[in-house]
Amino acid sequence: MKLVLFDCDGTLVDSGGLIHETMRRTFLHFGKPEPTFEDTKAIIGLTLDIAIARMQGKPHAGQEEVDMTAYYKSLFVTVRQDMNFKEPLFDGIREVIDEIGPREDLRIGAVTGKSRRGLKLVMDTHGFDKYFVVGRTADDCPSKPHPAMVTECCDETGMKPADTLVIGDAIYDMQMAKAAGATAIGVAWGYASVDELKKAGADAIVYHPRELLAHIG
Repeated sequence: MKLVLFDCDGTLVDSGGLIHETMRRTFLHFGKPEPTFEDTKAIIGLTLDIAIARMQGKPHAGQEEVDMTAYYKSLFVTVRQDMNFKEPLFDGIREVIDEIGPREDLRIGAVTGKSRRGLKLVMDTHGFDKYFVVGRTADDCPSKPHPAMVTECCDETGMKPADTLVIGDAIYDMQMAKAAGATAIGVAWGYASVDELKKAGADAIVYHPRELLAHIG
């Protein structure tokens, strides 16, 4: 039996454009310099208040970041409804999830910096809620790379970290997996480079979703 935990943004869905546009509008609303897409890519995966602080060069989130986070959340659904800012699955993801989802020797879950509402929206939109039996979000745990998202999913499913795969596109996913004692699988189609994933501790890199099947077994 294995536990397979997927990151969401940059791993399952291509949400970079949506996240960046929402972040861009948030920064402008608060009179901040407009961030570049590269600025946004670098923080995808972190909890929002910490992400916003990092984008401003701050070591910690304060009240201003809390206020900006609240504004970001208030905008997100509105921006998402724009036809230009959907969260499509990466090519090949659906086929892999549909293949591993029904397997009785696997438990599948999500570990994401999204809110619980945001994760539910992705699961419902793409019909994955029937396969994902566990999940932890920014509403539940400390931000990645803290290992709590992984360890809590392990506790809930009765699985050991040693029998767990964490699949993600960010350095924070790799660091979180290693801190929890799980196997870290980096995906090359997301927002961090392959070199960054390797330096963050990735045990393996995959370049297409179907390559995940060899690691899942």
